[in-house]
Amino acid sequence: MLTRILLLSLPLLTACSNTPEVTSYFTPYRVDVRQGNFVTQDMVARLKPGMTREQVRFALGTPLVADMFHADRWDYVYRFQPGRGEAQSRRLVVFFEDGKLVRVGGDVVAETAAGKETATAAPAPGSRVIEVPASAK
Repeated sequence: MLTRILLLSLPLLTACSNTPEVTSYFTPYRVDVRQGNFVTQDMVARLKPGMTREQVRFALGTPLVADMFHADRWDYVYRFQPGRGEAQSRRLVVFFEDGKLVRVGGDVVAETAAGKETATAAPAPGSRVIEVPASAK
């Protein structure tokens, strides 16, 4: 008797398996995964040319990648993979010459005084080089 009920209900259950409302109840929970250094536009705005490596590390945190073959370059990489949806990534590259900050590149951009350029919450893919303006004295 139980076998007959199961055999009769099996086609009904398989017909419902392609319905998103039904399958959303049976999919496993997926954890949001955050990796790397989360760098905001406010953090980038604190950078000034001529800052030492220690000052940059204080403003942005320890870089994710400090390559021994490119000693004058630090890479701040951030990746966010939500449980459901597409992954988002950000990248910021800091360049030094003689131990002092020279320029910043990447897709996290600070507001500049000349262009009033602001970055959006989700930066566009691709990278750009940002010249850090000298502070007026």
